[in-house]
Amino acid sequence: MNPPEWWEPLLTRVSSARTEDFTAIPPPASGGRASAVLVLVGESAPGEPDLLVLQRAATMRNHAGQPAFPGGAADPEDRDPTATALREAQEEVGLDPASATVLATLPELYIPISRFVVTPVLAWWHAPHPVHPMQPAEVAHVARLSVAELVDPANRLRLRHPSGWVGPAFQVKGMLVWGFTAGIIATLLDMAGWSRPWHPGRIMDLPDPAPAAPARSASLGATAAPTATDEVVS
Repeated sequence: MNPPEWWEPLLTRVSSARTEDFTAIPPPASGGRASAVLVLVGESAPGEPDLLVLQRAATMRNHAGQPAFPGGAADPEDRDPTATALREAQEEVGLDPASATVLATLPELYIPISRFVVTPVLAWWHAPHPVHPMQPAEVAHVARLSVAELVDPANRLRLRHPSGWVGPAFQVKGMLVWGFTAGIIATLLDMAGWSRPWHPGRIMDLPDPAPAAPARSASLGATAAPTATDEVVS
């Protein structure tokens, strides 16, 4: 199924995207754990794109409590990153692979803390359906975040990690989206021409512990918990 016209600027731009468009950290020449994530873009209404995001369970060994795109490490039987991303999305949130049309793969990105070499797979969710955490020990919450909410200046900020790292973040539907996932989202919003001017001086320290997931429900679309309070510093 052909994607809507609003896809075109993004698809044109990502066709020439490079790793350095997303991060200053290059993938290692060898080693690292091959993995993939599914950047699934649907429509909440005609002409109103959204992104599917999950929140990792707080008990996970890696990236506990963090928002993320569906995805994970490649299995030996996966033929390519697309297969990995779709399989992981099916296992994590019950996505029907036939409901998504893969449109592009992005450059490999490296996450040093877990040594994952990640290929983001960009897909059009042409036949959306209910999704929910399939493995509560790994996934605490699933949400569809509208682009309109993500680009709202009131929902954008930068987050400061205890290590001193500062990067983009979003506060949407009770979720604090930061780190690797927020970096991809911010770059794609810019590439698509969807971004709006916002105040980068709004900086929040990473909460300790990180904010809990919004109240979980049987399916996507439940009322989220209140937005976490942030501290603005100059």
